Amino acid sequence: MDVGVVYFFTDRGPSPVEFGQAAESYGFESLFVPEHTHFPASRRTDYPVAYGGPDLPEFYLRTYDQIVTMTMIAAHTQTIMLGTGVCLLAQHDPIAKAKQIATLDHLSGGRVICGVGMGWNVEEAEAHGVVWKQRYSTVRDKLKVMQALWTQDEASFDGVRASLAPSWAWPKPVQKKGPRIYLGGAGPTTMRHAAEWADTWYVVPPADDPTLSRSVAQFRRVVEESGRDPESVGIAVASAPPDPGILDGYRELGIERTVLWVDPADDPGEGMRNLETVSKVLPQIA
Repeated sequence: MDVGVVYFFTDRGPSPVEFGQAAESYGFESLFVPEHTHFPASRRTDYPVAYGGPDLPEFYLRTYDQIVTMTMIAAHTQTIMLGTGVCLLAQHDPIAKAKQIATLDHLSGGRVICGVGMGWNVEEAEAHGVVWKQRYSTVRDKLKVMQALWTQDEASFDGVRASLAPSWAWPKPVQKKGPRIYLGGAGPTTMRHAAEWADTWYVVPPADDPTLSRSVAQFRRVVEESGRDPESVGIAVASAPPDPGILDGYRELGIERTVLWVDPADDPGEGMRNLETVSKVLPQIA
């Protein structure tokens, strides 16, 4: 089981380059970078309790651009994988996003993981023209456009929410099939979509199943019902606690990657210390 970390980089926290270099030196295999473009001040959508709500942490308001941040880290590291954790794809143009990610994968030597998600803030999505009730099919079809551009010399896709007329686009990603696709989220709808078209289900452990024993078994049944081999679709854990007992349990369940949560901090030194603290779990699960 690979072990990475996730961190909300902001203009008040540690340098992404220094953080990425430290994560690599500690032995973390991957670093995931979240995104939010902005937060409408109306605050109509409650911050989910599953993520620590109801109060919205200020770091959500101050996040750096995801791809720019990953590019800075990639330029100053050697081996650490870099994940969009997650990209709110419904809010983006898929042709431009495909170009960004293909370029980053090409220049980094194939170190990109493409995590996508639906988001939770309705008004943020609506500001980008997203029809909230169509967000799942929108993400699916936009991703299919991106994968076509990554893998086909003359790329095309005919979808319901997004399509692409025959087109040329290079560079292609170093990874021959394109970056591995992680679909982030929990709940039965996300689980079903991950089972149907993602490479990996990227799940935040629910409060009523922190060990994921029930969730993993349920997901594998859904994968089989969708007509795919349960062994062909991976499971990764998002924002996992640095608890050796729980992490050993994830390994026994066949989890492919666990991404540990590092508390964001306004003070750069505190953010780096939080990373160091989390890194101390690595020898205990080696």
